[in-house]
Amino acid sequence: MAQGIFNSTYYGKDYQAGAALLRARRPYLFKNAATGFGLFAFTIAVYTYTLKAVGQEEFSDVKVPDAPVKK
Repeated sequence: MAQGIFNSTYYGKDYQAGAALLRARRPYLFKNAATGFGLFAFTIAVYTYTLKAVGQEEFSDVKVPDAPVKK
């Protein structure tokens, strides 16, 4: 007989989380949500800082070559 999710006490035959799984996850719900929010906020902060740092560059020290001469 096939082993796998059907023998698990955490999931029902309809692949929905059972009561035991919900009870097992409950103590970690707030910690995981806070960690996820922290990672998301850090990512947005780094992205914003990078765009602001790059946006301040003027490139005034870069020499632009002349347009090619048409013959």
